[in-house]
This record gives sequence, C-alpha cells and structure tokens, in this order.
Amino acid sequence: QVQLVESGGGLVQPGGSLRLSCAASGSIFSINHMRWYRQAPGKQRELVAATSSGGSTNYADSVKGRFTISRDNAKNTVYLQMNSLKPEDTAVYYCNADITTVGERWALKNYWGQGTQVTVSS
Repeated sequence: QVQLVESGGGLVQPGGSLRLSCAASGSIFSINHMRWYRQAPGKQRELVAATSSGGSTNYADSVKGRFTISRDNAKNTVYLQMNSLKPEDTAVYYCNADITTVGERWALKNYWGQGTQVTVSS
C-alpha cells in the first residue's frame, strides 16, 4: 500500500509564509507527477501546482510568483513553499501523486493525501 502524508499547515497572518511537505511511503517503485491541490469551503478542489519526475513545474495563475513547488526524489517528498499568503489562500491543501508500486510496476495509479489546513488570517 501507498500513503501520502502532508504536514506543515497552520494559521498564518496575511503576508506570511508556510512550507508544506508531503511524504510518500510504502512499496513504491516510481513516482511520476506530484501535485498540490486545495479546496476552500464551498468551492471545488483546484490544482495549485504540479511537478514532473524531471522537475518541470506549473502553477495556477493565482499563486504564480508566490508559491514554489519542489521535490526530493530520494525522499519521495514534495514541498510547497508559500510566500506572501493572502486570506483567499485559506483552504485544505491536498497532496496528489501518480505512483507505480513494486508489485504492479506497469500500473500507474493516482493517490491522495488526507489534507492539511492552511488558514490565513489576522
């Protein structure tokens, strides 16, 4: 089985910073894309940022220039550095990844973490 575990959420004032982490564990053979999504109350889940196994990245327009996604392939971990946070960034942030396991190397499956709350408020 594969697990994605997020950490690093919390309460921060507008203009502040947070760094989210998501560690993948289990019988992992390879990890392709890793992504961060968020879901605010009453809104649909949206893609915030993504990174490929080769390191290419893309961002939602609303976070460009403020958020940075990165990954440590040796640790099976993806990060989201969030700077200049705004109240509208308040949401539950979810990690998402495309993973193949040792037992099914031909099958690329999508996994979700449990989410971590980010609240931006004064």
